[in-house]
Amino acid sequence: MKRRDFIQSATSLAAVSVIGSFAYSCGQTTGLQRKLGKTGFKVFPVAYGGIVSMNDGQEASDRYVSWAIDRGINYFDVAPSYGDAEEKLGNSLKAYRQQIHLACKTVKRLLKEAEPEFEQSFKQLHTDYLDVYQLHSLSKQEDIDQAFGPGGTMEMMVKAKRDGRVRKLGITAHSEEIALKAMALYDFDTVLFPVNWMMNMRDGMGTALCKDAKKRGMGLLAMKSQIHRRWFDQSEDRGDYRKSWCKPIHTDNKALGVAAIKYAFGLGADIIVPPGNFKSFSFAVDHIEEILSQPVSSNETALLENEFSLVKEYPFF
Repeated sequence: MKRRDFIQSATSLAAVSVIGSFAYSCGQTTGLQRKLGKTGFKVFPVAYGGIVSMNDGQEASDRYVSWAIDRGINYFDVAPSYGDAEEKLGNSLKAYRQQIHLACKTVKRLLKEAEPEFEQSFKQLHTDYLDVYQLHSLSKQEDIDQAFGPGGTMEMMVKAKRDGRVRKLGITAHSEEIALKAMALYDFDTVLFPVNWMMNMRDGMGTALCKDAKKRGMGLLAMKSQIHRRWFDQSEDRGDYRKSWCKPIHTDNKALGVAAIKYAFGLGADIIVPPGNFKSFSFAVDHIEEILSQPVSSNETALLENEFSLVKEYPFF
């Protein structure tokens, strides 16, 4: 498909799915909450990514989480690979555990490595159950071969769900091909994947996965929706976005930020997980009602097309 076809496809999807109250194709809402696929969870359309709490100190994490809770955010996602995020977020969430859905994940592919990390996550997060546990960052065939093979991490995950320590199972991936393979191997409840305007317009990235996830009834969490391009090089000033390995859309550019998020919902995202900094996260929360009230407009499509022409040579995958 051509680039314009991707834009028109996303816009058409959004236009069709706006029928009904406050929602695109991806979920029914109660107020701003929406259904996260077949999980049965009712979630705020913006999730809190644990990297927001990473490396900013406990006081800052407490402040971020309190701000989020006050605004209705009830899905929090973290991983042991996010520096000190598990520790800081776990402490910040102590008082709110029964009010929220808590997701964690692992990059370990073998049972013997995953089990001790799994137990450590429970300790760091001060909980005796997880709402979602995910195979994290599936990128190559070897990841699937190991995780789904004998002595692989999937053995632990399936048992944990059966024992009630984990309510739902999911995957996260940066490779669409590998994600689709994993989704065909097990009846996962959720998938966390880059649903980004630029990468979709450039390569169609995410289109097939969004369709397959919807067909399977999976909850679709979109990451990288607010990403602008890759960083030019290590010397580029990252400012408030130093924790992001690709460049977010600056929050001062409201029009582009809103259009980019609308594009992700138009492709089928149930909820978005903003880049791991408080500015990008709070931008999404502050503008989510406006974003969900209308699909991508013709002016916003033109804006995205124009911006695409400027950044298309800087993909981040």
